[in-house]
Amino acid sequence: MTDVTQDGVSDVELEREQYRKKENLRSVVKSIVSTIVFVAIVAATLHYSPGWPKVKESFFSPEYFVQSWPQVVDGLFLNIRVLGVALVGVAVLGTTLALIRITTSAIMFPFRVVARFYTTVMRGIPMLVVLYLIGFGIPGLGIFGRIDKAVLGTIAVIMSYSAYIAEVLRAGFQDVHPSQRASARSLGLTSGQTMRLVIIPQALRKIAPALMNDFISMQKDVGLISTLGAVDAVRAAQIVVAKTYNFTPYVVASILFIMMSIPFILLNDWYSNKLRAREQTGGMV
Repeated sequence: MTDVTQDGVSDVELEREQYRKKENLRSVVKSIVSTIVFVAIVAATLHYSPGWPKVKESFFSPEYFVQSWPQVVDGLFLNIRVLGVALVGVAVLGTTLALIRITTSAIMFPFRVVARFYTTVMRGIPMLVVLYLIGFGIPGLGIFGRIDKAVLGTIAVIMSYSAYIAEVLRAGFQDVHPSQRASARSLGLTSGQTMRLVIIPQALRKIAPALMNDFISMQKDVGLISTLGAVDAVRAAQIVVAKTYNFTPYVVASILFIMMSIPFILLNDWYSNKLRAREQTGGMV
């Protein structure tokens, strides 16, 4: 007969817990050792490379790092403002396109055709081309007068990414089991209430990781507005490079974009793992 402690835990369970702790400790030690070895190999490879001193001076100069930091940070604030506006615009336009795509009303047929054409075309055009078309095409019409380059870049980002978000949302809406809609309608909910209270909440939980990935991608592509002449972080780095002939400012811009992305990447990984754990335990997602 298995002995049981005062806490109600059997000896077998205690042995299993001790074994799991030892295995976890062993895994941590192996991870630390492998990381140290990997870093040592990379450091040795770089150190003994013939061109490393020149590369180090050109891309990792402490002097130019400190010199360019304030200007690149000022440019990053423009990226953040553009990202904030684009996020709202993409959410509104993408959701609208997704809802139009899934509607079955005969009256909405022409709008469905337009929405499908829009998402197909915009997903096929490279982001850089969209920036050129919007950034130089609209001012060329001479209708709206002088428009700030940051505004044109924001419009291009919204138009491009709303197509991707619309398709992700559409897939999420259609992935909700039809019985959920039927149950909601049987309870007396209207079609709009069913979509708002039943379909959308369930769909968002399922597609949240995909939406977060698109957001992280958009966060990086916002830096492409520099091609239109907007002085963002990338453009500010280019200006310093043109003056100093040193590429360290590009590294500064990269570090700032990474710092801005890491919180959302960690949040995405945490939420994805949480959903996976709930699904494996039979929880409702």
